[in-house]
Amino acid sequence: MTDQCIFCRITGGQSPARVRYQDDQVVVIEDLAPQAPHHLLIIPRRHISTVLDLTGEDSRLVGHVYQVAGKLARELGFAEKGFRVVVNCNRDGGQTVWHLHFHLLAGRRLRWPPG
Repeated sequence: MTDQCIFCRITGGQSPARVRYQDDQVVVIEDLAPQAPHHLLIIPRRHISTVLDLTGEDSRLVGHVYQVAGKLARELGFAEKGFRVVVNCNRDGGQTVWHLHFHLLAGRRLRWPPG
């Protein structure tokens, strides 16, 4: 955890957020600037700066993130229609917070290519 990282403060309970789910590995919050009717952020509790900082030891964590995404999609009722899980990496990839997080987007037709 780093004191300057907003996501570390949120996952540690020091900063407020609209939490939709949490367990020992991740916290899921509503995005403050939603890009779809459903826009949640799945945030690992452990600080990992970017997807480039993942190691082989993080395979279970990444798998868990996708399991949580599927669980929420089913519970919130958009699994059948479809959804997208997005990870931005570094500045040109759209990353604005330097703590790995996964965007879960749904509730409208998502176009391709994104961006």
